[in-house]
Amino acid sequence: MAAGGISLDHPWAFAFGILGNIISFMVYLSPLPTFYRVYKKKSTEGFQSVPYVVALFSAMLWIYYAFIKTNTYLLITINSFGCVIETIYIIIYLTYAPKKVKIHTSKMILLLNVGLFSSIVLCTLLFFKGSDRLQVLGWICVGFSVCVFAAPLSIIRLVIQTKSVEFMPFSLSFFLTLSAVVWFSFGLFSKDIYVAIPNVLGFTFGAVQMVLYIFYKDTKVPQSLVDKEKISEQVSNEDNIEEGKVKKIVNGGHDNLKDDKEMSPV
Repeated sequence: MAAGGISLDHPWAFAFGILGNIISFMVYLSPLPTFYRVYKKKSTEGFQSVPYVVALFSAMLWIYYAFIKTNTYLLITINSFGCVIETIYIIIYLTYAPKKVKIHTSKMILLLNVGLFSSIVLCTLLFFKGSDRLQVLGWICVGFSVCVFAAPLSIIRLVIQTKSVEFMPFSLSFFLTLSAVVWFSFGLFSKDIYVAIPNVLGFTFGAVQMVLYIFYKDTKVPQSLVDKEKISEQVSNEDNIEEGKVKKIVNGGHDNLKDDKEMSPV
């Protein structure tokens, strides 16, 4: 999600920018029920960390873009809030995730939010100047904004596999779709292609998620998926369990489960 600068020279762009900030604020808050559930159950269940790690990275990029471009206060405010709230979500996730998932998520954060972000900042500062720097950074922001909207593809895949929307909150899908429409309108009126382009894809993925929710909303999550998560957490808390015993638990008690890689919550 992205915003633009504050300017009354383009009243429609300004209006959509304000509206976009309000809606984006709600988008960032929409996963709260999900993480409250994680906190209450002390388990991440089948929820995935990828959308939140990617969203944090995208917010960091847009803040950097805002400092390079002038008059982008709305961009700074909403994405600063995004950085704070996404960091809180990730901390909660890491607190209650199984050991194996914690390690995987931590590596992803180091690689993406630390390593890649630092590389982008250094390269754009060292090798580009003026309008060229802004243009290069703008297209980088477009690329990773697309990743933010594409990240829920893994959740869409899980919904289709399980025929359940247990792990795809409708509120998040709805506000993402609405946000995409508003930011596309802002990009259109302000003639900012870096804002408009990724939101076309955002609307598409958001619409798909809402259609899937309506189709599968009355379907319960398969018991095999719940049981496997319990087994995963049990194994992570009992590091001294022999590998053979673990395999016996999984294969003997749940023959209908798919392999760990395919059903992994990450």
